Amino acid sequence: MDSKNVIAAIALSTAVIVLYSLFFIPEQKSNNQNIVDNNKVEQNSEAPSLEQKETLVSISRDEALGQSERIQFENNNIIGSISLKGASIDDLTFKKYKVSLDKEDRVTLLGPRNISDGYLIDSGFVTSDKNVNVPNSETVWSFEGNNKLTDKSPIVLSWTNNQGLIFKKEISLDDEYLFTVKQKIINKTNNKYDFYSYGQIIRNEIPEIIDFLILHEGLIATLDDELIEEDYDDIQEKKFAKIAKKGWLGISDKYWITSLIPPKNKEFKTTFDYKNKFRANFITTDPLELNGNSSIEEELKVIVAAKRVDVIDGYAETLNIEKFDLVIDWGFLYFITKPLFYGIDYFFKLLGNYGLAIIAITICIRLAFFPLANFSFRSMAKMKALQPEMVRLKELHKDDKMKLQQAMMSLYKKEKVNPMSGCLPILVQIPVFFALYKVLFVTIEMRQMPFYGWIADLSERDPTSIFNLFGLLPYDVPSFLVIGAWPVAMGASMYIQQKLNPAPTDAMQAKIFAFFPLFLTVILAPFPSGLVIYWTVNNILTMAQQVFIMKRTTIKTVT
Repeated sequence: MDSKNVIAAIALSTAVIVLYSLFFIPEQKSNNQNIVDNNKVEQNSEAPSLEQKETLVSISRDEALGQSERIQFENNNIIGSISLKGASIDDLTFKKYKVSLDKEDRVTLLGPRNISDGYLIDSGFVTSDKNVNVPNSETVWSFEGNNKLTDKSPIVLSWTNNQGLIFKKEISLDDEYLFTVKQKIINKTNNKYDFYSYGQIIRNEIPEIIDFLILHEGLIATLDDELIEEDYDDIQEKKFAKIAKKGWLGISDKYWITSLIPPKNKEFKTTFDYKNKFRANFITTDPLELNGNSSIEEELKVIVAAKRVDVIDGYAETLNIEKFDLVIDWGFLYFITKPLFYGIDYFFKLLGNYGLAIIAITICIRLAFFPLANFSFRSMAKMKALQPEMVRLKELHKDDKMKLQQAMMSLYKKEKVNPMSGCLPILVQIPVFFALYKVLFVTIEMRQMPFYGWIADLSERDPTSIFNLFGLLPYDVPSFLVIGAWPVAMGASMYIQQKLNPAPTDAMQAKIFAFFPLFLTVILAPFPSGLVIYWTVNNILTMAQQVFIMKRTTIKTVT
């Protein structure tokens, strides 16, 4: 067998594997839908029922915010308000994140329940006793004392029914993204009641999503150590429910997470469902007994955060939330992707630019693979030196493929050459390439981070195009023709690198190899510019190493 057939097949297969991994591998979704047949818990998990009965009206966000009295909150990272009608956290803006580089508007995540893109969190108590009045989305709460929530001053909300029960919520806020909600019921009567605590996240409609198979956007949870990821369309078709003793739940966007952490050491049922709006909720399964002239209290935590790795990992550690770091979609190469992020982040702190950090991590990766690459390049150098002899053998045995294969294998054995070893660097780089792509794609740290020159955002494609001479000609080009300077540099470096490798003796293989750099240039043009910078620098370092090895490798063949 002609070794070049093998090498060509592996090279093309490598491209197919990368592209297939990026675009077509389906997400692994949990099929563990352990729906509990417990009418009482099911009934309570649907509370408050008013959530399904509301009719949305066409009003602006500002009008909706003005329809109820509000408690303002603010710290260094977020600003917003809590509606006294329903006691819902339904207004939140991230102070440090802009919608886009060319706009000053900050990213607003949460919104009131009566606008089309309403998105909110509420919590409370429910009971199986239908004769007891409990707060719902129409309840108007009052505040006691402080009327602004900050990281230094909590607030207290209260509501009294006409049956001797006082409901209170003490809400505190840390200096980042954590709300702590202490819920309390005070019983002024001699009656005895059973209550269940709940929390829920409600989202009226599917937001603008990337709909990319390597990224989960939708409802998410870890329940008893099992990661649950359900897309919006999955929940529209079928409800998910599961009872667990520990975990968390939420709704995940690419860069933002809205999550609930139920009370510690309490069994709870989590439900993801859709009834005119999406809902992720939990309800405790064991009742809290409220005796006469006594009180009960339960605490839950709410995290509405930008998915910064240090923030998410910090909450996972300090609050002991198992697997909370999975709100960032590190993917199935978690063991490579997350360490790779830490390496890039280390160099960013050292060099002050994520583009330079990517180049630095590229150098480190090349050093890590240096022994393997040396072995591979020596073999490739020997293969290139054997080209004249291989051409001679092919001409000599052109009518007898069996003898040609035997002669080739004899030549490889005599010269101690492995024709497959030249493919090893490509195969080894595939997981690293994919892991780096995930890092650039899912981490908010890379979002809107500039490099030098024309690259304003390393997480987006190179905005220039060779078809208008990178902006020198006064016209724009269609998006599919936006093939920027960095992708062109990547393709050129790949072409030069290809010339250093043994040339295929078969004419068809030679044409395929010649087309390959152009093919990858077009394919990778829409990818994050940070990834293309990595690939280009990696090619340059590879060529330098390859030239060095080839100059030191000589073979004399005996015919």
